[in-house]
Amino acid sequence: QVQLVESGGGSVQPGGSLRLSCAASGMVFSIYAMNWYRQAPGKQRELVAAISSGGSTNYADSVKGRFTISRDNAKRTVNLQMNNLKPEDTAVYYCNAGLGQRNFWGQGTQVTVSS
Repeated sequence: QVQLVESGGGSVQPGGSLRLSCAASGMVFSIYAMNWYRQAPGKQRELVAAISSGGSTNYADSVKGRFTISRDNAKRTVNLQMNNLKPEDTAVYYCNAGLGQRNFWGQGTQVTVSS
C-alpha cells in the first residue's frame, strides 16, 4: 500500500522560509516522478515543482528562484525548500508520486504566509 506523508507546514511571515518533506512507503520510490502541488481556497490545484526519477526539475513560474525541490532516494523522501515566502503562497501543499497511469497523493499540509 502506497503512502505519502507530508510534514513541515505551518505559519510564517512574508519573507520567511519553510521546508516541506514527504516520506514515501510501499513503492519503488526511485522510479517515480515526485511532485509538489498546492491548492488555495477557491482555486484549482496547481503544480508547484516537479522532480523526475533522473533528478530533472521543473517549477511553476510563480515560484522560480524561491523554491527548490530535491529528492533522496535512499531515504525515500522528497523535499520542498521554500524561501522568500509571499502571502499568495498560502495553500494546502500536496505531495504526489506519478508513474504512467499510477498516481498517488499525500494528505496535504497547510502553509500560511501572513503578517
